[in-house]
Amino acid sequence: MADRITVIGWDGTPLTEAAAAALAAATLVAGAPYQLKALPVPPAAERIALGSIQLAARRIAEHRGAAVVIAEGDPGFFGVVRTLRRPEYGLELEVLPAVSSVAAAFARAGMPWEDAQVVSAHGGRLRRAANVCRAHPKVAVLTAPGAGPSELALMLRGVHRTFVVCEALGTPDEDVTVLTSDRVADHIWRDPNVVLVIGGSSAGGPGGGPQSGAAGEAAGWLAGRPVGYPGADRGWALPTDTYTGTGRAPGATDALPAHVRALVLARLGARPGDLVWSVGAGSGALAVEAARFGAAVVAVEADRAACARLAVNARRYGVEVETVHGHGPDVLGELPEPDAAVVETGGPDVVRAVLSRRPERIVAVARTLAEAEEVRRAIADAGYRADGALLQCAPLLAPAPGTPAGGGDQGAHGLRLGVGDPGTFLLWGEQKV
Repeated sequence: MADRITVIGWDGTPLTEAAAAALAAATLVAGAPYQLKALPVPPAAERIALGSIQLAARRIAEHRGAAVVIAEGDPGFFGVVRTLRRPEYGLELEVLPAVSSVAAAFARAGMPWEDAQVVSAHGGRLRRAANVCRAHPKVAVLTAPGAGPSELALMLRGVHRTFVVCEALGTPDEDVTVLTSDRVADHIWRDPNVVLVIGGSSAGGPGGGPQSGAAGEAAGWLAGRPVGYPGADRGWALPTDTYTGTGRAPGATDALPAHVRALVLARLGARPGDLVWSVGAGSGALAVEAARFGAAVVAVEADRAACARLAVNARRYGVEVETVHGHGPDVLGELPEPDAAVVETGGPDVVRAVLSRRPERIVAVARTLAEAEEVRRAIADAGYRADGALLQCAPLLAPAPGTPAGGGDQGAHGLRLGVGDPGTFLLWGEQKV
């Protein structure tokens, strides 16, 4: 193993005294080609152009002498330190960080970033990074070859965002460009360090100022825009009347009961980076709650009035929900690929249409036992593990006035059992591994 291993973060500014001394004493130096060319690498030192960090780590582990690894910005933030610290390499590191590329990008844009999500598109994660951009109003994306600004913008087509593209940060060729997402794919970009994706109904305006709702309550003391941050309403599967237009406005589509929504959310398993379809979403109680878990959500609803109420509910909870007006099978073909889906209304035909897009998980509501059997068969025939349940709930009521505790059919404390609902058939499926 190398006698000493120093990881130097470099942001294009002059090296610190400690970093310069470590580099001058190095017998092996690993870094990007432009870094090896720009910095004063000792002529006798072995040079490794960083392509595969794993290969470099193995070579460093075999080296005897002083090794230096040069990385961009802060190498401990989505950088090489995580790989170099793997136990199989047995390396002990001294890390000398510089300003991270994310911090530099937000500084160039003149924006605060304690409320931003930071994601990496490396390792084939472009689609999940795009889903985070759908779900959150301020995201920094660390790009990769083949997963740059143009590819990201194409993933987000139809979703209005502002892109701040930072090319070659910390080099003489540094450039910062601000464009709307529909124009990004028209350009050829050099290797950018980071792309800022800004916008959405819960963004704090161009300057990234204070936000309203759930995100605003977290601003100022908690870094990142917390996933599922509850704001004034803690928990999930909230009472139906918490949501605007559910069971109160004339013609409103009733939301699923809270106990049913709780199981639906558990079976969906929505998480950051996922895209969830809510088909037949009504006024959006379930769609909003899935978004509060950090997932990107596309809600499909045929009733225009319900779509408007859904937008109100999403704004109240400070989440992004993309609403598509239309009937299930007719509009699904134009939607981005789902990771999970729930069919609240539409029946077996809509379930089959959703299954044709191969989400990892699906949940469907059926109105009758016969419909439940047809939906279960559709899920199983599509190659999923199928299961289901009839959910019924009866409320516990306060004692009737003047009734002594424990009297009649009441419990020991005088509670009464209210009239239960007729029940909801719930079917779900998961792809077989």
